Amino acid sequence: MTSLAQILLLLLNIAQFIIIVHVIASWLINFQVLNLRQPFVAQLWQGLNVMVEPVYSRIRRFLPPMAGIDLAPLVALIAVYALQRIIINNMY
Repeated sequence: MTSLAQILLLLLNIAQFIIIVHVIASWLINFQVLNLRQPFVAQLWQGLNVMVEPVYSRIRRFLPPMAGIDLAPLVALIAVYALQRIIINNMY
């Protein structure tokens, strides 16, 4: 049972990392530090969107519109952190 919990924690850590990378990449693209016309940046951005958009779209259904501010990544990070705490507290 401990190994299953450790695998779930690893997957949650990977999800947390992907969400943080997506947020940072979106900032860099919006501030024009990264350009989507570059093939590597475009592929990276598309890959990140494919991974996070299914989660974000479900979260956005419940969040009210916030004048251009997307809180879906924040809610996703809080959910991942909460799941990590639940698993860690119930592991032993």
